[in-house]
Amino acid sequence: MDLFLGIDFGTSGARATLIDNEACIQFQIKYPWENSTDWVDIWQTALFTLLASIPEQLRREIKAIAINGTSSTILLVDAAGKSVDAPILYNDPRGSVMLEQLKSIAPENHTVVSATSSLAKLLWMAQLPSFSKARYFLHQADWLAFLLHGHLGVSDYHNALKLGYDVEKLKYPEWLTKLQIPIQLPQILPPGTPIAELRPEIAAKFGLRQDCVACAGTTDSIAAFLASGAQSPGEAVTSLGSTLVLKLLSRTRIEDARYGIYSHRLGELWLTGGASNTGGAVLREFFTNAELESLSGEIDATTASDLDYYPLLKAGDRFPINDPNLSPRLEPRPDNSVNFLHGLLESIARIEAHGYELLQQMGADRLKRVYTAGGGAANHTWTAIRGRYLKVPVVSSVNTEAAYGTALLAMRGVRG
Repeated sequence: MDLFLGIDFGTSGARATLIDNEACIQFQIKYPWENSTDWVDIWQTALFTLLASIPEQLRREIKAIAINGTSSTILLVDAAGKSVDAPILYNDPRGSVMLEQLKSIAPENHTVVSATSSLAKLLWMAQLPSFSKARYFLHQADWLAFLLHGHLGVSDYHNALKLGYDVEKLKYPEWLTKLQIPIQLPQILPPGTPIAELRPEIAAKFGLRQDCVACAGTTDSIAAFLASGAQSPGEAVTSLGSTLVLKLLSRTRIEDARYGIYSHRLGELWLTGGASNTGGAVLREFFTNAELESLSGEIDATTASDLDYYPLLKAGDRFPINDPNLSPRLEPRPDNSVNFLHGLLESIARIEAHGYELLQQMGADRLKRVYTAGGGAANHTWTAIRGRYLKVPVVSSVNTEAAYGTALLAMRGVRG
C-alpha cells in the first residue's frame, strides 16, 4: 500500500496528514508553535517530530511527501543550506522601505509591489551585513523540503508568485532578471512535482522507504483550497485561521497590487484572491477558545451589530485594503463581552464580503459558493453572520486541514 504525506506549516503550528490511494485519511497529528523567536530551529524540530510521531508501520508505506508553508515567509541560506539570518515571516512589513524601488522596476500594480511580498523582503535583506554569506533564496516550504531531499534552490510556482515569477509564461520575467540580485533564485517547478528521493540518512533515521520522494510544495492557503472540495469557477474558499485568506476560482486572472490582489495558477483556471491580517489572531487577543465558543452561542446572528471595527493586532493590512500603515479600529469597546465579540465577528465578515466584491468588480467569476477552512469554520454563529453578508451558501470544506490538501498534491504529483 502506498501512502502520501502532507505537512502544513501554518500560522499557529504544523500539522501532518497521511492519506492512502483512495485519499482516505490514515493518520493525523498536530505540533503547536512554542513562544520562541528561533523559527529555523522550531520549524526543523516540528518537521522531524511530526515524522517521528507517525506509527512505524505507516512510515514504511509513505511513497511521497509534500510540504506547504505560509506565503512569503522567506529565508536566505549559505551553500550548505544553513540560514544566515532570521527568516522574515509572511506578515512582516519591513519590505515597505523598498516599495519605491519596486515601483520603478516592476510592471504597474504588480503583485510584488507590496510591503510583504517575497521580493520586497529579499531586497530589504540584501542591505543586511549577513547578505554576503547568503547563496540561496528560499521560501519556508522550500527549505523544509530541502531538509528531506538535500537539493538547494528548488521551489514551486505557488510560493514563487510573490517573488515575481511569471506563472502564466512559467519563467522569471526580464525585469526581474535585470535586477541581477547576487544570489541564486530557485528553480521553479509545478506544485507536487517529485524533486528527488529522500536523503538516505533521513530515510534511515525515520524508517521511511528508500524510494520515498519529496515533492515541490505549495502555500498554506492553496493547500486549504485543494482540501476543500471546491472545483468550479465561482466557488471560493475562505481560510479563517490566524489571518483571513480569500481564494476564488476564476477563468480570469486578476492582479492588482493596489488592493493586494493576486492570482495563482491552478491547472487551466486561476485562484484569485488576497490575504488580510484580520482574523482569528485578533479574536484570541481578547478571548480564549472556550470564551469564543460560549459567547458566540449568545449572539443573535440574524441581527447586525452597530459596532464598526477594522480588527488588526497592529497597523497595516494587505487586502482588500493594501496599506502598511492602516490603523486598527477596535473602539468603542462595550462592557458586554457578547456585544464586543459580535462587533468583531461582523467586522471581519464585512472585510471578507468587501474582498469578494472587489474580486468580482475586477473581472473574476461571480461568487456562487464559499467553503470555509481553518479554525473559524467551526463557529456556527460566525458562519451565519458571514452568510448574511456574502449572500451565497457558506459551507464547511470537505476537509478543513491544509495538510490534507498537501497530501493530495503529493499523491497527484507521483501519479502524474
